[in-house]
Amino acid sequence: MEEDKLQRILDQVADAAFATADKGRVADYIPELAAVDPDQFAIAVARPGHPTLTAGRAQKAFSIQSVSKVFTLAVALGKLGDRLWNRVGREPSGQAFDSVILLEQEKGRPRNPFINAGAIVTTDAVLEGSEPKEALAAILRFVREAAGDDAIHINDSVAQSEIATGHRNFALAHYLLSHGNLQHPPELTLGTYFHQCAIEMNCAQLADAGLFLTACDGAPRMVSPSRIRRINALMMTCGHYDGSGDYAYRVGLPGKSGVGGGILTIAPGIASIAVWAPGLNRYGNSKLGTEAMQRLTDLTGWSVFGAAAG
Repeated sequence: MEEDKLQRILDQVADAAFATADKGRVADYIPELAAVDPDQFAIAVARPGHPTLTAGRAQKAFSIQSVSKVFTLAVALGKLGDRLWNRVGREPSGQAFDSVILLEQEKGRPRNPFINAGAIVTTDAVLEGSEPKEALAAILRFVREAAGDDAIHINDSVAQSEIATGHRNFALAHYLLSHGNLQHPPELTLGTYFHQCAIEMNCAQLADAGLFLTACDGAPRMVSPSRIRRINALMMTCGHYDGSGDYAYRVGLPGKSGVGGGILTIAPGIASIAVWAPGLNRYGNSKLGTEAMQRLTDLTGWSVFGAAAG
């Protein structure tokens, strides 16, 4: 697709988002996120060999939260390979991202690496043989290399806010420990996990960081093609928690959301798309971001379930 046509589409998507009255509700259970103005929107599209196109507040940094789980999963698979799947499953949860019930029913083996319990296990796996600072540095280094930007950093205020209020995640970690599925003290694993979630990026950086998952010619070669295919499959089936089916139906692309309002979406072989709008829908995913991605794929034809428009 020509750049000027794609830019017009992004501008149209952003205009529609800003004009929408119901912008959702910010994640008010994390004090630092509760203070974010919900009347914000940004979108960026990155393609190898093309400038990254943006609309809205695409240079405004935000907490990527659970979008970071994609990068941590890539690091964990690089470190452990398929051994990781002995500790965490690959099936949709059908439950809220912080569900305790599902973890109890399945005796401490999380359903997938994108719900909180599964992400805690994945972070715990990255900690294997490392100190928390080393594991966190490995995750941040991967994100910076993927984005081609060493300025990406962790917002310590957000991390401390999550540590102070993350009681449910501590409950999940202790439950994992009781079933022998946590190898490090909960405070060490969760300290790493909360800081990973507090990585701060803007939409342009996030879109660039997702390019390795497109498997396009010229995209960064961070992981093997077979692993790219599997990470994308997990994003499609599990990346939006109990709203994953709805996102697949409406957007038709693999995506991973975060309660900071960010969504990273991959159009395989075409582009990496990042969208940000802080207000969330009932699933805990960005309301305007989901609507914007549906509008974008309608206008471009970028869906794994239909021919791309080019």
